[in-house]
Amino acid sequence: MLKQQLQQKLQQKLSPAQIQVIKMLEIPTLELEERIRQELEENPVLEIGLEPEEEKKELDDFGEDYEETGNDEGESNDEIDFEEYMSDDDIPDYKLKANNTSKDDKYEEIPFSAGSTFHDFLMEQLNLVPLSERDRALAEFVIGNIDEEGYLRRTPEALADDVAFQANMDTNVKEIEKIVKIIQQFDPPGVGASSLQECLLLQLEKKRNEKEIEIPKRIIQDYFEEFSKKHYDKIINGLEIDGNTLKNAINEIIRLNPKPGNAWSGNILEKNMSIIVPDFIVENNDGELTVHLNNSNIPYLRVNAAYSEMFQDYTSNKENQTPQMKEAILFVKQKIDSARWFIDAIKQRQQTLLTTMTAIVEFQKDFFIEGDEIYLKPMILKNIADRTGYDISTISRVSNNKYVQTEFGVFPLKYFFSEAMTNDAGEEISTREIKKILQECVDNEDKRHPLNDEMLAEVLKQKGYLIARRTVAKYREQLNIPVARLRKEI
Repeated sequence: MLKQQLQQKLQQKLSPAQIQVIKMLEIPTLELEERIRQELEENPVLEIGLEPEEEKKELDDFGEDYEETGNDEGESNDEIDFEEYMSDDDIPDYKLKANNTSKDDKYEEIPFSAGSTFHDFLMEQLNLVPLSERDRALAEFVIGNIDEEGYLRRTPEALADDVAFQANMDTNVKEIEKIVKIIQQFDPPGVGASSLQECLLLQLEKKRNEKEIEIPKRIIQDYFEEFSKKHYDKIINGLEIDGNTLKNAINEIIRLNPKPGNAWSGNILEKNMSIIVPDFIVENNDGELTVHLNNSNIPYLRVNAAYSEMFQDYTSNKENQTPQMKEAILFVKQKIDSARWFIDAIKQRQQTLLTTMTAIVEFQKDFFIEGDEIYLKPMILKNIADRTGYDISTISRVSNNKYVQTEFGVFPLKYFFSEAMTNDAGEEISTREIKKILQECVDNEDKRHPLNDEMLAEVLKQKGYLIARRTVAKYREQLNIPVARLRKEI
């Protein structure tokens, strides 16, 4: 028996141009600059030009200058001095040098900082230690296994095995431990430790005042678990000390650096050099908000006219085309299409970004005027999608890894999106506002008797925010606030 079945399928395929637009939306301004430079290098058809208005103005100015200076007082082209256009190769060296320095002048080079790594810093200290060639080789191997935080996570047994297989050197655990002890004397204090406990002990041992470090050292050695969990009563009873002594010891411990590698100035310099380039700029002119794209370093792109003319000449002469000419036509056409797709993708990106940011500013107008978190309204991706007519996925791509510069600082676009909750008055409020109130409650609590999640939920309820204890715990974790037991102070 023959069966007939009618089936309808709907398939959607994206063109290369559409894929390019999607990728353009995701990248921030800084990456876009690099992407444009790359495309200019790969595609000879693409070139940097002036904006249409600027190009017209320049041509007009050129025409006026030509009219003014073209044929003054009967000047002719025959009177041009070609010596002015001679290359430097045709001019003697002595004519290209300025002899305006004296014998007393000193030549000073401008120093350029290329930067060095944390491991380079350790190697510099190693060079100052008198070691044999064998010990120096072992020390270099050990330093290579220290991570960026300054810890030596690998055991001496594992290091001894690695030395045997990678460096082809016979060694033992005692020899490795001797080298590790030498490296632990380097700066920053605590480097080469295998654990946080050892790291803190190494830093305490470098302090000269034995009386000040006696109690802190005993706490780290014998009561480290109790200290980390803030079981202060056990420490007081175990060491037979009073509360003030314990408080002074804790203050001494918290001054120590749990990540000695991060304290090195080179790492701090590298972090400070990483800056955020805003994608948008919002200006407030007497209550009127204006949105601009940060396109200061984005050049105006166009298709090279020479290649367009070449393509037209080739296509117009179809009768005399050779196989080589056809290949050339195909190559030029591909490059022209690629250049046009790229230009259109950038234009569409700019339009989409500007439309989306304008909608966000209109939605959060009170915040952009006042600059206070309290004025932030609950806003989700769908709200902006409905206002712009774009898909939710498009709004998500636009808001990802993008920043906006305001009078009150630079904010990521994700900052303005938050869920909505209802207070006791029935008004919708942003979860960001609730988190701010929660942070204030924790900051103002009695540190000797910190509030647990249930108590925090009750305090928020009194302020008009009806939130369950589980929700309070979730927001507390998002704010990186530890539990009440770990917030306790003496």
